[in-house]
Amino acid sequence: MARRSTPAAKSANKAATRSAPPVECPCCSGRAYAACCGPLHEGHAQAASAETLMRSRYSAFALGDVGYLERTWHPSTRPRHLELDPATRWTRLEVLGTTGGGPFHTEGTVEFRAHYRDWGGPEQIMRENSEFVREGGAWVYLSAL
Repeated sequence: MARRSTPAAKSANKAATRSAPPVECPCCSGRAYAACCGPLHEGHAQAASAETLMRSRYSAFALGDVGYLERTWHPSTRPRHLELDPATRWTRLEVLGTTGGGPFHTEGTVEFRAHYRDWGGPEQIMRENSEFVREGGAWVYLSAL
């Protein structure tokens, strides 16, 4: 979900700060942020499944939490420097399916659609099937398949 940004967006991104936490979780679970992705972002809990990690990473994109995205990205595929495009507003997440990724698995996939808008433009959709693995007992994002 990290997308290339224009030079102007990169400049604006440097000045951008992380968004204030919302009441409702951006991952579209229907739960409060403080009871859903908030504890994961704050380091008070670990994702119990690949889907939970994917949802928390979507929320991190929506809130601009680059630190969490970097911490939950496998070191072999993580970019050296991650910049989020401040023009992008993530608006909705749909989980389409999962394979593996449970408490007794070491890998899993999550297919999803992430809805977003750039600078108030029309809604766009990014579809991805993401691969996750356990690293040191914790789920991490590996790559898009």
